[in-house]
Amino acid sequence: MPRENAYRTHYCGELRESDIDKNVRVAGWIENIRDHGGVMFLDVRDHYGVVQVVVHDERFLENISKECTVTVSGNVTKRDEDTINPKIATGTVEIHAENITVLGKAQTLPFEIQTSKEVREDVRLKYRFLDLRNKKVHDNIVMRAKLISFLRQKMTEMGFLEIQTPILSCSSPEGARDYLIPSRKHKGMFYALPQAPQIFKQLLMVSGFDKYFQIAPCFRDEDARADRSPGEFYQLDFEMSFAEQEDVFAAAEEVLYATFKEFSNKEVSKPPFRRIPFAESMLTYGTDKPDLRNPLLIKDISDMFVETDFAPFRKKTVRSINVPNAAAQSKKWFKNMEEFALSIGMKGLGYVKVREDMTFDGPIDKFLKEGDREKLIERNGSKSGDVIYFIADSKELAPKLAGQIRTEVANRLKLIDESKFELCFITDFPMYELDEDGKVIFTHNPFSMPQGGMQALLEKEPTEILAYQYDIVCNGVELSSGAVRNHDLDIMVKAFEIAGYSEDELKNKFKSLYNAFKYGAPPHAGMAPGVDRMLMLLAEEENIREVIAFPMNSNAQDLLLGSPTEVTEQQLREVHIKIR
Repeated sequence: MPRENAYRTHYCGELRESDIDKNVRVAGWIENIRDHGGVMFLDVRDHYGVVQVVVHDERFLENISKECTVTVSGNVTKRDEDTINPKIATGTVEIHAENITVLGKAQTLPFEIQTSKEVREDVRLKYRFLDLRNKKVHDNIVMRAKLISFLRQKMTEMGFLEIQTPILSCSSPEGARDYLIPSRKHKGMFYALPQAPQIFKQLLMVSGFDKYFQIAPCFRDEDARADRSPGEFYQLDFEMSFAEQEDVFAAAEEVLYATFKEFSNKEVSKPPFRRIPFAESMLTYGTDKPDLRNPLLIKDISDMFVETDFAPFRKKTVRSINVPNAAAQSKKWFKNMEEFALSIGMKGLGYVKVREDMTFDGPIDKFLKEGDREKLIERNGSKSGDVIYFIADSKELAPKLAGQIRTEVANRLKLIDESKFELCFITDFPMYELDEDGKVIFTHNPFSMPQGGMQALLEKEPTEILAYQYDIVCNGVELSSGAVRNHDLDIMVKAFEIAGYSEDELKNKFKSLYNAFKYGAPPHAGMAPGVDRMLMLLAEEENIREVIAFPMNSNAQDLLLGSPTEVTEQQLREVHIKIR
């Protein structure tokens, strides 16, 4: 109950039968106006809910329109049995208005509030303050606040210390995707907004803090996707001293399991979450972000087609996917799958149907040698009525194409179990890869500890070296990446040397860590699950912008404030900038 003031004694959503015969005041927005022939009904909504107001005197309705703000005083009564609304918490009571005052007039609305999610996104974002009145959109932001509060409480209970790291920082050495801020005091020099608090959190471990966390804002000038907001995003950033990979996993499991259980009624993977090595994930699921709710698995059958007469398979990487009970699908269904395959760059999509006598029917059958059919059935665990799909391409492309076919088939056949959150860790990422020119480059985070330490760097081929680097994935969405950090300066110098950096370059580009690691750095490790992505999954939204109060559009524009904007010549002069 609010403090009694000129506008309200009660919230709209809190009135119950226990309030019958009380004289109350409520304040809120007019959600609906209904005329029942001489008697008018208003639905008044505030942050906490909706209450029905009965109006007998038409004079009260002067200047009243949908979405104007009002304060209403009157007596609470029980609704007639035939007007009870079980869909709302206040559905058994109503207020008989004795006075209504308009507090804020409303013009004609650009869209209906209740159906705002169906409106074009550019219009929604231009009038985001109206869109946020929609109950579903409003509830997403309330959930966001509660989830962040829950994360803070949980991390504190687990012994992590919340520390804020700077927002004004320096540009990363490679510079890509940084937001730059010109300095007024230092001509020609620039700050940058941090893409992540990576360097600072590692320095905190060197500073003697044992377990750090923050709900960290991160800034990256990237193009938008359904699961990526341009501009800024938030993550649960944490780091631990004297920690191994499994210590980070245990902390992540505890906080993420508790969070998903708290904010959803779905079944959640119980700790320990599955650990899937990167190579196994790429083979079995065709991606390093596997959706474990999808029961379809990919098999490598390249060895069966090394010398085949079928040219598209010969000496290629060949994958198969067994689809249970799919043989009964229509010709059109198979044709649509083939069209999808062509749309993602495949030259076709071969398949066979498994007959009742375990022989094959389909375009690939005539190219199979003696014994191939039995091998395919054994490797794929096929039964009569199943379909075996074949994907053949280069070593690099075949796994990804197979992953896309796996996902598309499962979606079309509705094989995804929507009642679950399936979490897993993807582990053992390669430390290095070759670029298009055959040069050795870091695959991901250059500051990860190589598995095997200095010995691996000295004795192994770079592309064979694995890193203590990991992702956490939920339902096919990457929530976080993380790593055991390379805290040993000698190993770091060697690791960068393999990727073509001299020690002087390492010292100049990463001088803060280079200096700090000279003075007793503890082994440390961490990760940073994305808050926005967690919310997107929990709110069951397809687009990450639905869980952000004031998001940019997909073109990185704020349509509400009109950002980015031009600035004055005087402002540019003050920071020594000239537009060219």
